Amino acid sequence: MIYGDAPFRLISMRRGYRPEEPLLDGLEEMGGKAHGLLTIQQAIADLSMNEIVVSIPRMTVLGTSVFDAFMQRNRLWDVALSDLPDERIAYAFLRGDLPFEVLGELRALIQEWKTPLAIRSSGLMEDTTRRPFAGVYKTKMIPNNSHDPDVRFQKLVEAIKYVWASTFFQIAKDYCRATGLHLGDEKMAVIIQEIVGKRYHDRFYPELSGVARSFNFYPVSPARPEDGVVSLALGLGKTIVDGGKVWMYSPAFPQAPPPFKSMQDMLEETQNEFWVVHMGEPPEYNPVKETEYMRLENLMTAERDGALKYLVSTYEIESGRLSMGMGARGPRVLTFAPLLVLNEIPFNAMIRDLLARCEQVLDGPVEIEFAMTFDPHRLGFLQVRPMMIPGGEMNLSLEEMHQPDVFLASETVLGNGITREIEDVVYVIPERFELKNTRQIADELEKLNRHLLDEKRPYVLIVFGRLGTLDPWLGIPVTWGQICGARVIVEATLENVRVELSQGSHYFHNIINLGILYFCMPYTGAYRVDWEWLKSQPACYEGEFVRHVRLPAPLDVRVNGRSRRGVIFKP
Repeated sequence: MIYGDAPFRLISMRRGYRPEEPLLDGLEEMGGKAHGLLTIQQAIADLSMNEIVVSIPRMTVLGTSVFDAFMQRNRLWDVALSDLPDERIAYAFLRGDLPFEVLGELRALIQEWKTPLAIRSSGLMEDTTRRPFAGVYKTKMIPNNSHDPDVRFQKLVEAIKYVWASTFFQIAKDYCRATGLHLGDEKMAVIIQEIVGKRYHDRFYPELSGVARSFNFYPVSPARPEDGVVSLALGLGKTIVDGGKVWMYSPAFPQAPPPFKSMQDMLEETQNEFWVVHMGEPPEYNPVKETEYMRLENLMTAERDGALKYLVSTYEIESGRLSMGMGARGPRVLTFAPLLVLNEIPFNAMIRDLLARCEQVLDGPVEIEFAMTFDPHRLGFLQVRPMMIPGGEMNLSLEEMHQPDVFLASETVLGNGITREIEDVVYVIPERFELKNTRQIADELEKLNRHLLDEKRPYVLIVFGRLGTLDPWLGIPVTWGQICGARVIVEATLENVRVELSQGSHYFHNIINLGILYFCMPYTGAYRVDWEWLKSQPACYEGEFVRHVRLPAPLDVRVNGRSRRGVIFKP
């Protein structure tokens, strides 16, 4: 049955469901992500500012009751909870039949909606402050532009089944084991939502995607943690949530540039490609590929599309200077200066207002996702989730951080507290690390992570570059599920590997909310890892790029979340 009206509708197999009382019974049927949007809908209903229209894009939620019926009628539980590879699980789900009770409603939806769609997970475990599943499940985007409604219906059904199947992919299973959850208890609703964007020839994308947090664990002076942080990108938000190159700023100081050391660093570290939905000839059929209908494009494509007006500055080669906007000739640089410095539209004021309203509704710090198109200005509100801020204080003096028995220390640390239970260290061997090998390193880390999960042994993970990045030339492209057994993460640098901190939104949500202690070790910092001591420890495993040692006694890990100091003492 369908409940509710645009922009929100629910397809449920539960009779008597009461959409007018979403806080009473909505979470169980809609899952965390959809429930969060419904909760915040009223708070942002009247929020528009100087021709910026804010809204939640039209969406339909396929309730958890439909998922339950699909699993039971197709007898998929044994396959789902097995050790089969992800692809075989996905194909088993694709062979299943959707409950006949909802087919008519989905066909009616396809007849009505003829714009690109995002099919997203909304599990009961997602977007909570206790044990978040953010970034573990898959999202599939489809162009939904075939003239044949039967084809569009088929692609929608395939995408729904793929998202359901991702509930049981290996990453999700490893994640559950690391957090003590039982995957069989998960119930998966699916959000079918119109994608915010415009069509340019055979491409569809928003001019701007963003993630904003009302609390920032990595403030750059003069910003404070409570000032928050915003990450911006051109195109679909996959660039941000997968840890690609983005523009980060504090909403309290929108005109302050990120701390690039030189103009060359800025040119190299700012975004130069973006994700779109492919609207042209259908690609090679691959229903178990998340990016089946997505494509990467470069900035020149966006300039030809006329999508850079509010987003770029121009590098004037002769003078070596950066000028805001597109008035000069030269390479375009995604600095978002027309929005943040020239304030051509009140974008930053809108983001601050959104964060404040969401904090009020959720009674604490929040993270939001949004996408925007210009002329006319429309901001689509896509997601809200609570953040957990470390509590309590633990004094940690500079003297302690320089004691002889220190293994490593940092003044750029995320988390809070003391742990004295970790005896295992997994680290990338410094002498063998090269950016060209980061995909192989990710595979090695995943195998070790699974082995240590089986043994129920938490570990310290030490890597180089930007962990979790989409770009293998910036660091190691692991998903959270591939390293989810780590309880302390150390992101170090080498002479030839100096990049900014990890920026993946879903990635940090899990680190924060699971209480992971995270150390950053910049190459020019005052502290070093004691590599010689680590190398002297006997190895349980030594592969091509990664080494695992087990110590005779636990490490002593201490982190002060407010001062951002942290230290790990040797046993």
